[in-house]
Amino acid sequence: MYSRSWSTLFAEASVGRPSFVAEFGLWNEEQNAAAAEIEASLGEIDFVRLVFADPHGLARSKTLTVDTFRTVLRNGADYSPGPFLFDTGHAVAVDFLDADPGVGVAELAGAGNFVLVPDPLTFMVLPHGGGRTAWVLGDEYQRDGSPHPLSARHVLRKVLARYCERALTPVLGLEVEWYLTRRLPGPPGNTGNGFGTQGPAPRVEAVNAGYQFNLDGNYDSVSDLTGPLALALQGLGLPLRSMEHESGPGQVETTFSPMTALDTADAMVIFRTLTKQFCARRGHHASFMSLPRLDSFDPSGWHLHQSVRDDRTGANLFAPAGRPDGMSAQGRAYVEGLLSWASDLCLLSVPTVNGYRRLGADFSLSPTRIGWTFEDRSAMIRVVGGEGSRHFENRTGEPSANPYLAIAGQLFSGLEGLTGAPSAARYAASGAGRDGAPYRTLPQSLDEALEAFRSGPAEELLGKPLTATLTKLKESEVARFEKWREEAQPPVGQVTEWEQREYFEHF
Repeated sequence: MYSRSWSTLFAEASVGRPSFVAEFGLWNEEQNAAAAEIEASLGEIDFVRLVFADPHGLARSKTLTVDTFRTVLRNGADYSPGPFLFDTGHAVAVDFLDADPGVGVAELAGAGNFVLVPDPLTFMVLPHGGGRTAWVLGDEYQRDGSPHPLSARHVLRKVLARYCERALTPVLGLEVEWYLTRRLPGPPGNTGNGFGTQGPAPRVEAVNAGYQFNLDGNYDSVSDLTGPLALALQGLGLPLRSMEHESGPGQVETTFSPMTALDTADAMVIFRTLTKQFCARRGHHASFMSLPRLDSFDPSGWHLHQSVRDDRTGANLFAPAGRPDGMSAQGRAYVEGLLSWASDLCLLSVPTVNGYRRLGADFSLSPTRIGWTFEDRSAMIRVVGGEGSRHFENRTGEPSANPYLAIAGQLFSGLEGLTGAPSAARYAASGAGRDGAPYRTLPQSLDEALEAFRSGPAEELLGKPLTATLTKLKESEVARFEKWREEAQPPVGQVTEWEQREYFEHF
């Protein structure tokens, strides 16, 4: 039996570095105040899950005893870089055993630890868990105190700093579609599973027949689960706005009130993670995979609503002066930026093989052409809202995308437009409509999106290390899919078994 002094010593030895937060000045006053409040309340907690989102947007965590967390809160925790190195099927895509892993991050060699520092502003107590369990998001740092170059959350922070320099604040709204199914008895899916080979997807059945859009009876058929889920989300402080039933069987749309950009990205990670856990504990399965391989399922999308507030006046930058049916010159410039970068950064909003099923011609409400219009749900950018609430809805994204990278890509593109950076050369037409007018289309496969990502200036947003890492991760994912497809020869145009195994359970 260890004495308390020994256990405390071992706990301190397991953390990132004594006084890591203070030494490098990593917190602002608000975070320091929140940390003090957390320390005063830890007597009511048994465990703390320290979480960060990997490049795929999946929540990775360590569950710490409360005594360990007391030290970790201000010192950080050592963390393996494994989540940075694996593709969606857990194949090693970045060779950490090489003396040079090839992405420009020396600390990855030999899988050396980085330091994960809790962000006190994200601390919350979960509505479930063995023991009284809290959940807190962390920021990734290298051992010298510099932000980790593969941190998606840091990418978004850098973009927001550029807005702050101009006294601007992005305001975003989440509109997310996902599937609720009922889990059927069966094995856990480990047969044939391994590094780069995902086992069978969960066996599920639909919870209703679907295809009665917004039918109250369809929503009522899932409300025994979605009602308590909504209360749990609100209990965590998320600004839930609505739950409704979409077209597909058990397809639910969840929307949130406007938030700042970092809060929006954090909320998306928390929402997806908690929803999957909440449903699993009740014998159901929630999936944010865009188009599951299930009978009669319709694709799910993630519509990101965005506007920009002028901090000097408090005004909506996109609102037209005295023209309720128009938008400001700044609004038009922001849209031009979104359109200009749409192909280059499509990989960030639609990052999986499966996500491009939704962008096919079979689904009329999913955008394929790069363009904008007022109040048209078939457009990539839909301009909505009245004079004071004018904002843009980008309908491109899939609900499994990494929210930090997807949002950073949108805000970066819009700011490029606001600062006059988009180039007319980026508007080369890729087709013509029935009226003869030229248009460009979004990439139609992950391979096409990866090619646009490689050849475009993504490094301006992400930096060289993260750009190289994402390229390796997606090259691995595409290569495994193409190899499987060549061997299996599946029917053209249908969601494959490979996609169902790869994405349905974890995303």
